[in-house]
Amino acid sequence: MITRRNFIINTGLVATAVLALPSLAFTMNKNEIGLQLYTLRDELPKDVKSTLEKVAKAGYTTVETYGFSIKDQFWGLAPIELKKILDANNLKAVSGHYNLGSFLYDGNLEEVKEAIEAAKILKNEYLTVPWVDEPFRNDFHKIAARLNEAGKMCADAGLKLAYHNHDFEFKKQDGITGYEILLKETDKNLVWFELDLYWVVRSGNDPLKLFKENAGRFKMWHVKDMDKINPALNTEIGSGSIDFKPFFAEIKQSGMVHFFVEQENNFAVNAFESIKTSCDFISKNLI
Repeated sequence: MITRRNFIINTGLVATAVLALPSLAFTMNKNEIGLQLYTLRDELPKDVKSTLEKVAKAGYTTVETYGFSIKDQFWGLAPIELKKILDANNLKAVSGHYNLGSFLYDGNLEEVKEAIEAAKILKNEYLTVPWVDEPFRNDFHKIAARLNEAGKMCADAGLKLAYHNHDFEFKKQDGITGYEILLKETDKNLVWFELDLYWVVRSGNDPLKLFKENAGRFKMWHVKDMDKINPALNTEIGSGSIDFKPFFAEIKQSGMVHFFVEQENNFAVNAFESIKTSCDFISKNLI
């Protein structure tokens, strides 16, 4: 029988343990492993239902969507239709990659408003900006200002805005990188960051240094491994050259609350086998 006294003692011990080991609060929830659905971009347009069923069977409980557009929605499905399929498979779309149309460059709000509505229907926590087109990478000050504006719109709608990196943000312009500009000039209360660990490592930078210098800002990660022979290729988590253990040991400093496996290419057998291999490795070795 659990008495009130025993409950207080037990919860007190848990709280003490969490204080002693900052990452414990996260590792206690071993069930939340996410997948960026772009990994399955060849399968989803063919059959969303069976693809998401396989994602759930592979061990994932959260996903990050991609590819929304006003014209095609999600692979021909309206957000409410996609939400029903996710619910049927006990999958939560805690984040979505939304391109926002031309907003970052000219301030056009049409796609932003539609993305926010779609994100609300899916019950996204984060609306994530995935990419900056090459012609517009010469003015990160302007991009930071636009992100602040979109962040305010998201906050007013009950969402959070995040920015996902590649490697081009780490190139220096006039002695400062685009990523430094984004971190410095975005409002910490309106704009968060989804750190793609693969692209940080590939660019020659250290995620641990970023965690230390910008504590708490990286609410999400992309966990994507690098092929040992060709660093331009991905591979299954645990099969490549990136040691993820030091990063997962610094979850608290990073601020990470969600992470998503992603593998864009170089599947050992097929995409479904690869996502299961990655999920199994993470579950057994990282969380």
